[in-house]
Amino acid sequence: MRPAGYTQTLLAILFCTFGVFGHHASAQLFGTRTPAPAMKRPGDLIHRGQAPAKIDKGLESTINPDNSHVIVSLSKQRVYLMVGEQVYIDTPCSTGKRGHETPRGDFHVREKDPDHRSSIYGDFVDRGGRVVRSGVSTQIDSAPSGTHYVGASMKWFCRLTDTGVGMHVGILPGYAASHGCVRLPSDIAPLIYQKVKVGTPAVIEE
Repeated sequence: MRPAGYTQTLLAILFCTFGVFGHHASAQLFGTRTPAPAMKRPGDLIHRGQAPAKIDKGLESTINPDNSHVIVSLSKQRVYLMVGEQVYIDTPCSTGKRGHETPRGDFHVREKDPDHRSSIYGDFVDRGGRVVRSGVSTQIDSAPSGTHYVGASMKWFCRLTDTGVGMHVGILPGYAASHGCVRLPSDIAPLIYQKVKVGTPAVIEE
């Protein structure tokens, strides 16, 4: 004969196990699809402390891929698209953080790709498109079984070095934060892209 209250105690245990923790357990076992983040406006990607981009409309008909050049200032976290000694675009940027510093020196645009993806940094994604691991590096991380690598988006990419450093759309937190590339606002990157060509000079200075 079972002691009094045995049934009630058993029901309470079952409720706690499956009622309270059941959803959490199923999420751990089967995973949940991470909803796609809402599309951000260009201004939402720029830290409020950074001065916004300035465009000299008076130079728009003068500057072209044959006479433009780029200057990147690491100390000011600014990119300048120039024609001669005149500044056509003065925009905030974000360069390489400590340990991934953007190289200084004289470069030129080596490649242009409007829909480039990183070959090093990105996510491991399953067959259903769910991100299993984010922010991975192909140089140190191995893909879990059943996943494949998807490189981080680097729209309006202009390659500057043979090691993959270039200019592209990215988040600007107000300080150097990239893995070496020069991040640009999403509304400015295509304007620079249109005004440079393979061979356009680019100087990265302190």
